Amino acid sequence: MKLHRAVSARQEALAERNLVSAILTLRSVEECRAFLRDLCTPAELQAMADRWAVVECLRRGLPYREIHRQTGVSMTTIGRVARYLATGNGGYALAAQRIDGAISP
Repeated sequence: MKLHRAVSARQEALAERNLVSAILTLRSVEECRAFLRDLCTPAELQAMADRWAVVECLRRGLPYREIHRQTGVSMTTIGRVARYLATGNGGYALAAQRIDGAISP
């Protein structure tokens, strides 16, 4: 992560909150995709998509080596995603559950 010049923890939290608020204004997959493509470099967007693919594989119970084989994501990243899925802030699990609910009859 890049070092910010004289940015307080409060300013950093406000900047993050403003970003999340901007994301919440988006109304469709297409709008969100456009926003993310403007916000992120192609490599950053690919890294996030890769992590999400790992979440899906972990939820299906695939072993790490199989996830690595299927996605090309490093074992370190797979382990990190698994740790956050299990004991993080709950964002991965919540999003996955909501997607499951949207797909389920």
